[in-house]
Amino acid sequence: MHAVRTRQATCFAGVIATAAAIEGSAALAHGPDENWGYPPACCHGDPLIGDCGKIPSSTVTPRPDGYVIILRPGDHHKVTHQNRYFVPYEVVIPSGDGNFHICLHPTEEDENCFFAPADAM
Repeated sequence: MHAVRTRQATCFAGVIATAAAIEGSAALAHGPDENWGYPPACCHGDPLIGDCGKIPSSTVTPRPDGYVIILRPGDHHKVTHQNRYFVPYEVVIPSGDGNFHICLHPTEEDENCFFAPADAM
């Protein structure tokens, strides 16, 4: 039960520009650490796992018009087979921890939100 409480502690309310821009709200869903969380519009599912997760930078390739992301099993907890995503730069959300993150909803084939480090944007 302690592990559940620790993970649920990452679901918190706070103010970040991204959440305000996406939701018009300061509420945040679960996140990768205690310093920031995924906006509720991005994160569905339970607060322990949800649809979002950090992905390896090696899975992300910048192109002139956006990012190509190729995920294989093990790169994200929802991925069961290789998937390819394209995310235009204008919809990329700044990452709060300097890593790449992706939210997959309603299925693993559907990119819902993509976060990139500020220095990669």
